[in-house]
Amino acid sequence: MAHLLNQLINDEAGFIVSAELVLVSTIAVLAMIVGLSEVALNINNELEDVGAAFGNINQSYKVGGLDGHMGGTYGSKYSDRQDFCDNYCNIVPNGDFSGERP
Repeated sequence: MAHLLNQLINDEAGFIVSAELVLVSTIAVLAMIVGLSEVALNINNELEDVGAAFGNINQSYKVGGLDGHMGGTYGSKYSDRQDFCDNYCNIVPNGDFSGERP
């Protein structure tokens, strides 16, 4: 039994394989972190574009009135003016992301 225990303690055959796995997994995790940060930045940029598109929709309308022999109706009108947040690209990150922007 002592001989078997000494063989197990002195066995280093799996050391290289486990060191390679640690190295490969570390590189993979770092690559995923960088990739996910780029995905998050691009998703925020696309959502800003969608929000700016909705903000730039002009919702003004005008319905003319009608006059007939015995009655009439007044028209209706709504003018959409620019709101405070209706400008393009109003979300700006609060940090130096010069390496991540084209």
